[in-house]
Amino acid sequence: MKNNEKWNMKLSEYIKQDEPSQKEKAKTWEIAIGLQDVDGLIPSKYLLETAKEHIEGNISISEVKKRIDDYYKVEKNCKLENTSEEADKVSARITEILSENSFNFNIFELINIHLRLFNGIYKEAGKIRDYNFTKKEWILNDDTVIYSSFETIKETLEYDLNQEKIFSYKDLSLEES
Repeated sequence: MKNNEKWNMKLSEYIKQDEPSQKEKAKTWEIAIGLQDVDGLIPSKYLLETAKEHIEGNISISEVKKRIDDYYKVEKNCKLENTSEEADKVSARITEILSENSFNFNIFELINIHLRLFNGIYKEAGKIRDYNFTKKEWILNDDTVIYSSFETIKETLEYDLNQEKIFSYKDLSLEES
């Protein structure tokens, strides 16, 4: 066996993740935009056009993110008020994360996802809050979610993640899961 065949065999176990299919891309965009809609955030027409280009394979998700960032730099320079900026940027970031076939189910991963989603949008991105709060949620008919005390967020997350890890969805029906 030649030297180049040996290293090729050793490296072949590290197969680069393929680009998602057109169907997978469309589904991730649908999820990402839908999650924004739940928060009452509506994407711009520009994002929808750019997402279509990505779904069709004409541009990468990195290019989508760059175009969206550039678009809002121009918008801000023109002093146009645009309420779609968060929806557009976070939708693109959600799409990127959902397209990755890697996820480690732990608190550090969740904090990193929060940072990736909201970096440059909220100063608290990637940080665990140090205060308590409540807020009305329109999706819950203006009721509120009971949020964990800031003093126990890490412990609560660790507990919840551990409970999720040991729970088996194997024998549940679609309605139960």
